[in-house]
Amino acid sequence: MTESASDLPAVDLASASAFVRASGFVVEEAHGNAVRGYVDLDESHHTPWGVVHGGVYTTIVESAGSIGASAAVRDRGQFAVGVHNATDFLRPSRGGRVRVSAEPISQGRTQQLWLIEIVDEVSGKAVARGQLRLQNVDLPEG
Repeated sequence: MTESASDLPAVDLASASAFVRASGFVVEEAHGNAVRGYVDLDESHHTPWGVVHGGVYTTIVESAGSIGASAAVRDRGQFAVGVHNATDFLRPSRGGRVRVSAEPISQGRTQQLWLIEIVDEVSGKAVARGQLRLQNVDLPEG
């Protein structure tokens, strides 16, 4: 992961909850204006019918958008929390590496809106995409 103390939120996905870790999202780049990474999807991400569960994509959308939005407001002593996640599942997948890219659509004083795209690395086709609206809130004291 590319690191810059002023760009990254105080989040280490390796020490995140088991739920977040289970998504397998690997962040390669994170700034207040972009997040990039990948996920190696496999059977552990499947529904009982052998395709990747939509909840995995929704989790990736929430994680990528939250990381970028939090980086954008960190210098103000804030972080961002998702308040609305609209993820579209565009085509079924049995797995493989997907590329994740997140960019802001709008960054305001109190809220942000991010677009997150998840693309199959081999075919180049989008498997899911989401919009995440976030609220900027003060970091807890302590």
